[in-house]
Amino acid sequence: MKHIKRTATAVALTASVLLVSACSSGTAPESAKNVADGRPIVNKENWPKKIPASGLTKDLTLPLEAYMASYEDQVTVEQAANDLQQSCMKDYGIDLTLPRAGANPPPSDNDANIERRYGITDRAEAEKYGYELPPALQEHTKQTLRDLSGVEVEVLTGHTKPELPKAPEGVKAGGAFAGPGQGTKPARAEYNGKKLKTGGCIGWSKDQLGVKEIDPTFVAQLAGDSLVQSMKDDKVIKAIGAWSSCMDGKGHKGLADPYKAMDQGVTNDGVPSQESIALAVDDIDCKKQTDLVKIWFGVESAIQDKQIADNKSQLTGIEEQHGKEIAAARQQMAASAQ
Repeated sequence: MKHIKRTATAVALTASVLLVSACSSGTAPESAKNVADGRPIVNKENWPKKIPASGLTKDLTLPLEAYMASYEDQVTVEQAANDLQQSCMKDYGIDLTLPRAGANPPPSDNDANIERRYGITDRAEAEKYGYELPPALQEHTKQTLRDLSGVEVEVLTGHTKPELPKAPEGVKAGGAFAGPGQGTKPARAEYNGKKLKTGGCIGWSKDQLGVKEIDPTFVAQLAGDSLVQSMKDDKVIKAIGAWSSCMDGKGHKGLADPYKAMDQGVTNDGVPSQESIALAVDDIDCKKQTDLVKIWFGVESAIQDKQIADNKSQLTGIEEQHGKEIAAARQQMAASAQ
C-alpha cells in the first residue's frame, strides 16, 4: 500500500510541478519565433485542453478540478506579473525583457492530471507514442535572460544578488538569478533617486495583482488522498483485477495495476519501442473492455464530493482568491495592450 500511495500521490502532484516549471520557464510573444529553429515560441495549439476531448477520459472532470488553477489562468497571472515587473524596472531606468509565460506547456491542464490519472487513456496517442508524451510536449523552448547586475537584482527582488558558489575547476561559472538564498541582504534604500519597493518589483507586482501565497498544494494533496482512497474501494479493486486478468490474457503477465504497466512501458530514451506501443494499446483496450476508467472515476468523484463538503470553507477561499488574481491579471494585460 505504501507503493500505491506514493504512486497515487505522484500522479496527483506531477501536473502541479509541470505547471510551475512551465510557467516559470516563460515565453516570448505569440508572434515571436524560436531563433534556433523558426518554431513559434508560444503555440497555444500545444496547450492542454481544459477538458479531455478524446480517449477514455473524454469530457470527464473530477469535482476538485473546480478548485484547481488551469494552465491558461496560471499563464495569465504569470504574464501579467512579468509585464508589471518590466514596467517597474523601466521606472528605475532599467530595460529588462523577461521571458513570457506559455512556451513549455505541461501535458495536463491542472493538478488532476486526468488524462493519465488512471494510467494512459488515449488509444490514438498510444498507437503513435506508447507511454511517452507527444514530441511537441517533450521539446523545450529555451529563452535566455541576460545576467543581471547586482543593483538590477536589488531593484527587481528587494534583496542583494546571491553569491553563487565557486564553480569547480573546469566547469564554466554562471547561471540565471535563482532568487533569495544564502548570502543575500536587504536591498539598498533607493536607486536613481527613487525609493525601492518592498520586495522589489517582484513584490510590487504581486501586490498590484493581489497575489497571496496560499498553499499551492492543498487541493492537489486532497486529490492525492482521494486517489489513494479510491484504490481501496471494492468496486475499483474488482475492476483493476479484471483489467489485470485481461492484460494477462494478452500476454502481459504480473501487472497488478495500470501504474505497473506505465512503469514497464516507459522507455529510457523517450522513444517508444514496438513492444511498449503494443503494451500501451492492450492496456487501453483492457481498460475499455472492463470499464475501469468509468468505474474508478465514479468512485473517486464520490470521495471528492465528500472532501469538498468537509473542506468547503478553505476550498471556497482558494477558489475566490484564484478568481481575484485572474481578474486582476486580465485587467492588467488588457491595459498593457492599449
